[in-house]
Amino acid sequence: MRRLALGAAVIAALFVAGCGESEQVVVYKQGQYQGKPDKQPWDNDQFKGDKLAWEKAVKARNSGQDEYARGSGG
Repeated sequence: MRRLALGAAVIAALFVAGCGESEQVVVYKQGQYQGKPDKQPWDNDQFKGDKLAWEKAVKARNSGQDEYARGSGG
């Protein structure tokens, strides 16, 4: 009897939890982007807008991930 009551309570809790979801409606403004503005990846404190330094850092990071360049390749 106790197991039946526990099962009924679990089913009732799941049923009530499923009914609690509210409808989510987004209001769009035609022709306007409402998200966060994107910045260039090199516009930060580390590179201070220097695109060439950013590209050099990316190439150095990528070359460290190449198995053949690290000498462990076939």
